[in-house]
Amino acid sequence: MSVRKGPTTRTRLREVSGERVRDRRDDLVTEEPLEIRVQAGGARRTLAITMRTPGADFELAAGFLHGEGVAGPGDIAAIGYCTDEDVPDEARYNTVTVRLEAAELPDLPSLDRHFMTSSACGVCGTASIDALRSRSMPYLAASDGPRIAPSVLYGLPGKLREAQSVFGKTGGLHACGLFTPDGTPLATREDVGRHNALDKLVGWAVLGGRVPLRDHVLLVSGRTSYEIVQKAVAAGISVVCGVSAPSSLAVELAREFGITLAGFLRGERFNVYACPERVL
Repeated sequence: MSVRKGPTTRTRLREVSGERVRDRRDDLVTEEPLEIRVQAGGARRTLAITMRTPGADFELAAGFLHGEGVAGPGDIAAIGYCTDEDVPDEARYNTVTVRLEAAELPDLPSLDRHFMTSSACGVCGTASIDALRSRSMPYLAASDGPRIAPSVLYGLPGKLREAQSVFGKTGGLHACGLFTPDGTPLATREDVGRHNALDKLVGWAVLGGRVPLRDHVLLVSGRTSYEIVQKAVAAGISVVCGVSAPSSLAVELAREFGITLAGFLRGERFNVYACPERVL
């Protein structure tokens, strides 16, 4: 029988602390593969297999397809766990099929590669700035988007941590949070991978008809890589913050597309690497 797994998995361990040794139970973050299939008309293909934490799987699929330029708002007819005969019963909840409104599958190079993405990467070896430009992603002027007070940014990491229910149990999850310019939390998603957490968050916005997210602030719990900024560009987010450092390519991309990029947001300090005009 197919069993749907939760975001945590119970395990036994031996804890050693100083001279004390004890056996006890603990919670681990669950990591399982998710196969994302796309279907249009009578055709169906596997687009990707990604390692993820179970939960918000439909949002993850929608956000991933949006970031890859395969499907945006209004392009998705339905999302469901796969019932195809070729899927073993035990893998039902690890396979998602996205049915598109189109009469046939889009003729995109991404549909011709079946790539494996780990929980640590976005679209390994496939993302490029040229591809992003060619998809007509939104360029933002410094005058676009919200104005954010530094005091608001100072408070975001604490609010994100408060919303991380699974992290509180395991200590092993990344998170992404979406906020209003005054710091009001709108949505938070957790996953073993930063990129999956962001795909889930963007998928929430896509399925809810909320994109583009131009007047919102994104906070990621770790470093800010190129893939994180690429996904933010695709969603129209104008302010991206990370509690750790950005990469050089992330900064380059943020400057090109007009995104305010802040890093090392800890306590009452942060660095702004791109478009500081929005931080007042």
